[in-house]
Amino acid sequence: MNIVVVGAQWGDEGKGKLIDILSKDVDVTVRYQGGSNAGHTVIVGKEHYVFHLLPSAILRSGKVCVIGNGVVVDPKALLEEIDGLKKRGIVVAPEQLKIAVNSHIVMPYHRVLDGLREKMREHRIGTTGRGIGPCYADKVTRCGIRMVDLLNPRVFRAKLEDNLREKNEYFKKVFAQDGFTIDDIYNEYTRYARRLKPYVCDTALYVNDAIARKKSVLFEGAQGAFLDIDFGTYPYVTSSNTTVGGVASGSGVAPTKLDKIIAAVKAYTTRVGEGPFPTEFDRKMEEEIRTKGKEFGATTGRARRCGWFDSVLVRYAAVTGGFDELAIMKLDVLDELKTISLCTAYKYKGKIFKDFSHDYEVLCKAKPVYVEMPGWQSPVGSIREYRKLPAKARAYLERIEELVGVPIKYISIGSDRNEIIVR
Repeated sequence: MNIVVVGAQWGDEGKGKLIDILSKDVDVTVRYQGGSNAGHTVIVGKEHYVFHLLPSAILRSGKVCVIGNGVVVDPKALLEEIDGLKKRGIVVAPEQLKIAVNSHIVMPYHRVLDGLREKMREHRIGTTGRGIGPCYADKVTRCGIRMVDLLNPRVFRAKLEDNLREKNEYFKKVFAQDGFTIDDIYNEYTRYARRLKPYVCDTALYVNDAIARKKSVLFEGAQGAFLDIDFGTYPYVTSSNTTVGGVASGSGVAPTKLDKIIAAVKAYTTRVGEGPFPTEFDRKMEEEIRTKGKEFGATTGRARRCGWFDSVLVRYAAVTGGFDELAIMKLDVLDELKTISLCTAYKYKGKIFKDFSHDYEVLCKAKPVYVEMPGWQSPVGSIREYRKLPAKARAYLERIEELVGVPIKYISIGSDRNEIIVR
């Protein structure tokens, strides 16, 4: 079976844990979009692992991990992850990791440009500053440098010279910044190329061949539905398609070969960075949930904004994503609350919006319409069967199912990989 795992909010839904659990029963795990701006956290016993480019299944022996063509690869960041695992006794062999020959490369000028653009904006997006957006922009304007280019010294140097001729003028005339020297970048990235070469292949052929041989594949999404470049809260989004639609273009696997789509959502809502957030808590409540849920970005360390579960958002993500199942993460964070609010619609200028609106003004100024539900006020962390959850917890989950229109299959009730209920 070929399964897709995506986030249905603004990212940080706990996909890393879910992917880690599901990868135990699949042969190949494919990351198909995003870059080192993503962060998946996996906790195994007392060990904490944070991955930015490597698929979470890298911790599973005998499994193959693929970085697809839809990912923009920062070679330095990737090698740091590989070396970091080696120091912890986990060796990433070429048989275990495959990198798309046609994936695009994040260059030093992308990272600098990312930061400079953000500083100039009056309405800042909240970018991670890792060069992801500028790299995708170069991909679309057809001046990007791909992994295959990096492995060919003559092609790499020619493309780098061409890019720096343009970029350096831009840095000097627009930002009054010094440009880049070709030899420094060329020498640094040539060293990266030598180390990464054994991992590089045509991953579209590799994954499709695995499927033809009846191997099971898990497609691992980064970020979340409302950071999607087309369907998210634009412009406060990432630069790739984070929804299920990104699987085909980001991996080379046809949509007809996908069997199941699982969406991860928190039992509440969080987002990192700027942008509209209709159900955001007041400051006191936000601090309480942020502390209990350890809501700090795995990539940036930034404090996450927190709010009530927004069924308007998740229902729209379900429509555009074709979800088969939901995974509710961090239910335990709500254990102590006396009452829980659940957003069912937005209200703006006297009008009720039951569907997500792409109008920026509506999203920023609308008031959420809530139903209040009683909290269960007892710990759920030791429970492993759905029927043994408190009745009020089950009522909350079943109301989410009703509002979103997708059945809940998984319920996470703690951070460790074994703290999960499977219905």
